[in-house]
Amino acid sequence: MNYRHSFHAGNSADVVKHSVLIALVRALQLKDSALTLIDTHAGCGLYDLGGEEARRTGEAAQGVYRAFADPSPLLGDYRAAVAAVNAGGEPRLYPGSPRILAQLLRPQDVLVLNEKHPQDAQTLRGAMRGTPAAVHQRDAYELWLALLPPRSPRGVVVVDPPYEQTDERARVTATLAAAHRKWAHGVTVIWYPLKDRAAHQRWKQQLRKLGIPKFLCVEHWLYDSDQPGSYNGAGLFIVNPPYAFTQTLPPLLQALRAALAPEGHNGELTARWLGD
Repeated sequence: MNYRHSFHAGNSADVVKHSVLIALVRALQLKDSALTLIDTHAGCGLYDLGGEEARRTGEAAQGVYRAFADPSPLLGDYRAAVAAVNAGGEPRLYPGSPRILAQLLRPQDVLVLNEKHPQDAQTLRGAMRGTPAAVHQRDAYELWLALLPPRSPRGVVVVDPPYEQTDERARVTATLAAAHRKWAHGVTVIWYPLKDRAAHQRWKQQLRKLGIPKFLCVEHWLYDSDQPGSYNGAGLFIVNPPYAFTQTLPPLLQALRAALAPEGHNGELTARWLGD
């Protein structure tokens, strides 16, 4: 599956991913010690919702625009993060994870971004101008391991591949295993698209074999049953989520499910431990 950020900016998967990411980082920032935030597949950093690629799919209508129309205060932090890159009114620009993470930085925190695609890396540097982010152009999986453990005792690695390659899940699994050996207490967030439940269960069986004890699965199935051959939702694997985050997550997910469920479907948005 080819999931280039620019075609899907502001869709339901982005709303869930960025809402959860904001909540996770803020929970970690309850402690004063520095965080190193690493985004291995950073993309362009900022997206034009009126641009050709975003308009071709029109997915923002079922994502960020629904979140802005929803009155739930639990989505307020997410709406504020998007509003910060817009002058007002409906969003015309959408911040990718790099711009959202940059908004969350405290003086003691560090942000490291990586994008292998040359054109996207150049765009990313422009989008991050004026922020303290360091931008790299390297193989994402090599960089993921090379930067571990980070200089600060605590940190988050965000892994958000386009899933263009048939071995993408295998590379994620192998690199996560090696990363956990180097940095067992580190927090890792891995985004993935959902196409069918059987294939996804097979991947989770492989991940269970890694023996990582604190492994949370946040899964957003948009429809009440799989739509064959279609994009059916997205999820996040979160390794070592902090306790404060897991306590605030259920009501956030309930608000997101209510805001994003397609017409005629209830959908499902859950958080379960991998071993359950």
